[in-house]
Amino acid sequence: MSGEKPNALHYGDCLDILADIPDDSVDLIYLDPPFNSNANYNMLFGDEQGEDTAQVHAFTDTWYWRPDHEEVYSNLMLRGGTLGNTAEALMQIRGRCGMLAYLFFMMQRLILMKRVLRKTGSIYLHCDPTASHYLKIIMDAVFGAKMFQNEITWRRTNAKGLASTNYPKNADILLYYSMGKEFRWNTQYKPLNDEYIRRFYRYVEEGTNRRYQLDNLANPNKNRPNLTYEFLGVKRVWRWTKDRMEKAYKEGRIVQSKPGGIPRFKRYVDESKGIAVDSIWDDIEPIQSHAKERLGYPTQKPLALLNRIISASSNEGDVVLDPFCGCGTTVDAAQALGRRWICIDISCLAINVILDRLEHVHGKDVLSQIEVSGTPRDHPGAEKMFRRNPLEFERWAVGLIRGRPNDRQTGDGGSDGELRFYGRDKDRPQRGIISVKGGKTLTPSMVNELEGAVTKFNANMGVLITLNTPTKGMIETSNQFGLWKDAFTGNSYPRIQIITIRELLEGQSPRMPSVISPYLKASYQHDRQMELV
Repeated sequence: MSGEKPNALHYGDCLDILADIPDDSVDLIYLDPPFNSNANYNMLFGDEQGEDTAQVHAFTDTWYWRPDHEEVYSNLMLRGGTLGNTAEALMQIRGRCGMLAYLFFMMQRLILMKRVLRKTGSIYLHCDPTASHYLKIIMDAVFGAKMFQNEITWRRTNAKGLASTNYPKNADILLYYSMGKEFRWNTQYKPLNDEYIRRFYRYVEEGTNRRYQLDNLANPNKNRPNLTYEFLGVKRVWRWTKDRMEKAYKEGRIVQSKPGGIPRFKRYVDESKGIAVDSIWDDIEPIQSHAKERLGYPTQKPLALLNRIISASSNEGDVVLDPFCGCGTTVDAAQALGRRWICIDISCLAINVILDRLEHVHGKDVLSQIEVSGTPRDHPGAEKMFRRNPLEFERWAVGLIRGRPNDRQTGDGGSDGELRFYGRDKDRPQRGIISVKGGKTLTPSMVNELEGAVTKFNANMGVLITLNTPTKGMIETSNQFGLWKDAFTGNSYPRIQIITIRELLEGQSPRMPSVISPYLKASYQHDRQMELV
C-alpha cells in the first residue's frame, strides 16, 4: 500500500491498480466480480427513513467481443505454458464471443492477483454457475490445480415458485485456492441447531440440567504403548494419559455405565464450539428488503458471508484485498475484524457509498485511516476525468456536495443531481437541483436552464457546478434570482448559485442547509462477536 495510512480505497480499473501493489503484500483476496449475467443493475437511493426514493443505473454486466480482446488473447498466447494453453483451449471451446471476452478479462486480473498474494495467502472467487466451470479452469491455470482447496456452495435463497422446466437457480459458488501448502486457516463453527442437540446430546445431568453426550475415549492408533493401560477394569489404548484420565474421573467427566463397561467422556453441549463449517453454506441469509445492513446497492453481499471468509483465512493485522469492492461489505467486515484492507472499484458511485457506509457504521474517525486515490484531487485531474468519462465526472461532481446523481446524462430536464434538506414536515424534505457543466463553453443560458429546472421540479434552490471559471454574465444572472428562506431553520440562501470544481477541491462548499445523505442507511453496529445489533 502506498502512503502511511493503513487502509487504501482506490477508484479505477483493478487491472491498472493491481500493477502498482507490491509483490507478496496481501494475505487474503476476496472478489465478487461481474458474473456475465447479461443484466443491468440499479442502485436504490433513500431518505432518512430508509425508504426507496429513486434508482440510478450502477453497472451493466453484459459482455461483447471487441477488437482489443484480440490483443489480450495474443498477450496470453505469448506467455506460453499453462496460461497460454488455457487461453487457446478456451478459444477453441467458446470462440470469439461475450463469454470469452469476460473470461479473458478475469484471467488478466487473476494473474496480477497471484503476484500480490503472500505465500501463505488465499483467494476466494465469488461467481455463479454461468461461468464457474470456466473460472475454475482459469484458477487452476493461474494458481495451480494442487492449490485448489474447496468449491463452496452458498445457498443464497430458497427456491421460489414451481420449477416447471428446470431446477431453481438459488446458489452461488466460491472457488477457494491457496498460494501454497501452508496458508492461514482458522476453523469456523456454526451453532448447533435444536434437532442436532436432541439427537446427539441425549442425556441431561441431574441437578444442573446440563445436556451432554458420551464420547469415545479409545485411541484409533492401536500401537501406542505409552497410552495402553487398565482403567476402571478395562484395558485399552486410550486417547489420554492415565493421569489425565484419573483427573477427569475425579471431576465427574468420565462415566462407566456398569462394572466392566467401556468408560466414556461426558461432553456438555454448552462447551461445544458448534459444528465445523463445511463447504455447503446454507445458514447465511442474502440481503432482504428488511435487512439491517441493506444499502440498496445491487449485488450487495451479507456481512456474515465476508465475516466467515475473513475470519477463516486471515488473522488480525493481515491485509485483505477486494478488487471489485462494490458497496464495501469486505471493507466493513475487515475494519470490524481488525484487518488492514485495500479495496478497488471502477465506479465513483461505489467509492461514495463505501465512504458514507464507513463513516455511518464506524464513525468519522475511521476516514482519517483511509488513503483514497484515483478520484481527482486537482483541476487537471478533474479535466482528465471529464475527457475520459463525462458521466462518471458528473456523478463525482454531484457527490462532492453529497448529492444524489441523476440516472441520465441526456434528456435530464436540466438536472444532473438532487440535494435534500430537512424540512418542517419530516416526510417532505426540501430540495435542491444540481447541474454540472464540464465543457469550456459557459453561458448565462445555463444558469437560466437551472432556474427553470428548479421551478419545474418544485425545488427550493439550485447549484451549478462548473469545471471551468464561470463568466461574469453567469454570475450576474444567478444573482438576479435572489434568495430563498429555509423553512426549517429560518436562514436564507441563494436560490441559484455557482461553484467551481477548483473551489470544491479547495474545501469550499455551496451556501446551503445541512444535506441529508442520499444513501440508504444501514441500521446496525458491530458487537465483539461480530453480530449485527
